Amino acid sequence: MLTSYHELNGAHVDELEKTPSPLLLMQYIAKNRPFVLRGGAASWPATSLWDPAYLAMKMGNSSVKVAITPSGNADSPVRNPTDGRVYFTKPLEVEEPFDDFLTQIRQQEVGETSSTEVKYSQAQDDNLRGEYFQLYPDVPEDVWWATECLGAPDAVNVWIGNGRSTTALHKDNYENIYCQIRGKKRFVLLPSVETPCVNIRFLPQAIYTRRRALSPDSPSEDIPWPVWDPDRPGEEQTRFSRLSIPLHVELGPGDMLYLPALWYHKVSQECLEDRISVSVNYWYDMSFAGSLYATNAFITNISKLSNEQGLPRKELNAPAE
Repeated sequence: MLTSYHELNGAHVDELEKTPSPLLLMQYIAKNRPFVLRGGAASWPATSLWDPAYLAMKMGNSSVKVAITPSGNADSPVRNPTDGRVYFTKPLEVEEPFDDFLTQIRQQEVGETSSTEVKYSQAQDDNLRGEYFQLYPDVPEDVWWATECLGAPDAVNVWIGNGRSTTALHKDNYENIYCQIRGKKRFVLLPSVETPCVNIRFLPQAIYTRRRALSPDSPSEDIPWPVWDPDRPGEEQTRFSRLSIPLHVELGPGDMLYLPALWYHKVSQECLEDRISVSVNYWYDMSFAGSLYATNAFITNISKLSNEQGLPRKELNAPAE
């Protein structure tokens, strides 16, 4: 199946030369394939206005949610040195004055602070229409060609950080229009058909503490999460991981990415001269009708059974040697 998929779809992401029509977007949704629209957000006021001085002026000391990790790896599988188990590890979340947060991430980008905490604004709760409402008038209320066929966006999020923050491989039940405003974003993309490659495991949950330690949830509800990293293909692989063909996309200021529902993606970022990376994304509800969601659930269950019945492998949550 994986070989046939790659033969039919190729190892590239389409780049569009002009704004797509709603009909063209629907064709990509039907294929469940991504595309890049270079300069799609270049004319937005945010793209020209959102430098650090403007952000500080608009937001001031307004309180914002900040995710804190020791190395920038929020919401990712992490082995706990205390008990040797791998946990799905969430960031410590605090509220801070925006101007303090902005100063700290910019200083850290160029080594002007002794703090080792990595901070990232990544609330994912419609925060551009919530705690960042002062900035919302600088972007469109929606992406018109997506709203025409998908309805109004379920959430509009803003992401602000420096080059130390990364987002581990995961997938979302949303059609995602991702827009880069400042700095660069780099995506590693895998289609949902590659679920057998990513080694879904049920992980207990934990949260980082200010002491750089992990605090396991109690009680903990295990969560299914991919533990294979396409940038470290020889670790935690399944027998199918070698068949994965990751796609790579880089977004610069003003670029847009259509990221289809259920695609796995790992994200890193780079700051330019103003020492921040800022993005805005529009989440549109995916349709659970048709075959996409049901097929993905079937592939997930089959791949889990196949991995369990495959060649012997070191148990993920065995104590570290």
